[in-house]
Amino acid sequence: MTKPSSTRSAPPASAAGSDRIELLQTFVRIVESGSLSAAAQQLGTTQPTVSRRLQALERSLGLRLLQRSTHAMKLTEDGERCFTHASELLAHWLAMESDLRGAHDTPRGLLRVQAPHAFGQDQLIAPLADFLRHHPEVSVEWLLHDRQPDFIAEGIDCAIQVGPVLDPSVVAVHIAEVPRIVVAAPQLLQAHGGPPAHPRGLRDLPWLALRTYYVREVVLYAQDAHGAGSEGVHDGARLAPETIAIEPRMRTDSLHALRHAALAGLGTALVSAWVVQEDLRSGRLVHLVPGWHASPLPVHLVYPPARHQPARLRAFLEAMRLAVPSLAGMRARR
Repeated sequence: MTKPSSTRSAPPASAAGSDRIELLQTFVRIVESGSLSAAAQQLGTTQPTVSRRLQALERSLGLRLLQRSTHAMKLTEDGERCFTHASELLAHWLAMESDLRGAHDTPRGLLRVQAPHAFGQDQLIAPLADFLRHHPEVSVEWLLHDRQPDFIAEGIDCAIQVGPVLDPSVVAVHIAEVPRIVVAAPQLLQAHGGPPAHPRGLRDLPWLALRTYYVREVVLYAQDAHGAGSEGVHDGARLAPETIAIEPRMRTDSLHALRHAALAGLGTALVSAWVVQEDLRSGRLVHLVPGWHASPLPVHLVYPPARHQPARLRAFLEAMRLAVPSLAGMRARR
């Protein structure tokens, strides 16, 4: 009788390749979800398993990909490169799977998508129309709500969400950012002695509030050399953020209502830059303290985790990932 070998044999090449794909998928999910625990929930596994996969990937590459502390997680420079390559590799892998499935995987059928009211009415119709022209066998139910999507109860396939994603059980891919600026009507500024030269002067103006994102205060950051809303530098000194306490004359959950109230001269407003572009060009509104911006709002593609996504959903997600950052008044994820 042959004695079993005490040396563990290497896994078959196919299994090793499959393991590497799983490790890369886990790593990408960690980065996109923002934490190991959120990635574990989305992948339907445990946090220790996700941690082991990350460690295995780092050992196989001989690189440190993430710097982790109790409260934060940050990609290393090697991690940034690995994330870029892994995302491209996994996209090619999915494309290969789709191609091999052939005609059965042609995008077709009904897609239910939730988007914010104003953003879904204005900015997103053009990329949606372009998507439908490219995929004539797909139809879309376009649901406009300014709330967290309920994927199971409402049968929603995916959502385009502006602002933070609070549900750790979903996949949330950060694809773009919405710059936010302070604006007011010329007649309001004339009644208050003209536009303020510094954010502290905004405290003397009446305010409007978009209750979805701010009610009692507005925090502004000096714009840095790259146009990002962060601590800027002036004459070699770093400028601290400015917090402006406000007592709004009107609160609303509608971006369009906020814009119209600002146009009517009811108060100063912090708004998404894209919604007031034409008003600024025509002079109907004035951009106040232009060297200062609020933190941009992230734009996410959000959907439930699934081992296999229908072709119509994959095609839609890819179309939006490419189109949204290039929309007028938007900017790519930083």
